[in-house]
Amino acid sequence: MDAATATLITVGLFFFFLILIVLLYRAIYTLQPYQNGIQTLYGSYKRILNPGFNVVSPLSTVMKIDLRTQVLEVPRQEVITKDNSPTNVDAIIYIKVVDAPKAIFQVQDYHVATVALAQTTLRSIIGDMELDEVLYNRERINTRLRDILDEATDKWGVRVDAVEIKEVDPVGPVKAAMEEQTSAERQRRAAVLRADGEKRSAILVAEGNKRSRILQAEGVRQSQILEAEGARVATILEAQGEAQRLRILALGAGVLDSKALTVLSLDTVSNLGNGQATKILFPFEFSRIVEGAAEYLGAGRQVPDRPLNSLSELEHQVGTMDEILGPIPKQDELMSEIRSIEEEIKAETDESTAMAVGAKSKDSTIPGLPQPDVVAPPPPVSPPAGHPGAAAHLVPPPPPPASPGAPTTPARRPPPPEGA
Repeated sequence: MDAATATLITVGLFFFFLILIVLLYRAIYTLQPYQNGIQTLYGSYKRILNPGFNVVSPLSTVMKIDLRTQVLEVPRQEVITKDNSPTNVDAIIYIKVVDAPKAIFQVQDYHVATVALAQTTLRSIIGDMELDEVLYNRERINTRLRDILDEATDKWGVRVDAVEIKEVDPVGPVKAAMEEQTSAERQRRAAVLRADGEKRSAILVAEGNKRSRILQAEGVRQSQILEAEGARVATILEAQGEAQRLRILALGAGVLDSKALTVLSLDTVSNLGNGQATKILFPFEFSRIVEGAAEYLGAGRQVPDRPLNSLSELEHQVGTMDEILGPIPKQDELMSEIRSIEEEIKAETDESTAMAVGAKSKDSTIPGLPQPDVVAPPPPVSPPAGHPGAAAHLVPPPPPPASPGAPTTPARRPPPPEGA
């Protein structure tokens, strides 16, 4: 075998192995788990290739189909609504191939066909709706568009899973008019809410003023009652004290003679000199006027001497110490009187509160307004021991009966001076 023949055989073997490798490459197809293959041979459909390793005829043609859900974007387009409002609308479509042979043989490009059909269908749906319906009925638009597209793409072997409207954007003049309308509506609502709030506030303020005036009037009434009661008791006690003072003075004056009266007169003149006045005037005939009055009353210039009265004589003439001083209330009696006053104040407070609540319940109830809670009156505060109201009813009881050993004859005045 010469060299030319060997070279020819080598070149022939090389081309043979090359053709074998090409045929093996075209006969073996590997598909991913989410793919299907369509095998055709000489222009006729043969079979569907499943995911994995597949061996086919080297002369066959295999077209791969993606079976996953695919997202298609509908381009933005201007649509005229039913009320002649230009609006820009775009959307997103989610599709999935369910029949691979139909997606290959029934439509040239199911992606382009689905997007074009979505554009025309979306324009038709929005054209039958007003702008306000388009803005707040997106779910309705999505459902109608999905049903129409799913029915139309069923013969292509494509299923439409969902359709979502991305944006509804009216053109400039329409958007400005909508913004002005929205602003006016919000201003109207704000004005209504403001007026309602002012009405509620005025009603609550009036109700509060009413309750405040009722409570103030009740407080003034109670304070006037307590002040009047305290003034009455104080007047009674002052009168009783004055009477006791006069009786004590009378008891002490029963043993005075002319010398003691002279000393007391001099003390009175001394007290006049210690006063705030810078001038003290006595009438010129003052002494004569006093002497004339004494002579008219039958009193002599000389006071007769008489023995001092003993204690038994004074008690017989004036009365015993208990009769003169009167009964002195004890601590237990004072506390019981104070407790009774506190109970009366509490009862009056409860009565005034019930009266205020009853007056409120009779008033017309305003619908929609929260009724204010009734404030419980504060607990009565016990007046201090030195307060006039603490002895509101401490009227001294009548003097106790005389003891068996005391004289039963009534108290007599001292005998008048001689010559009366």
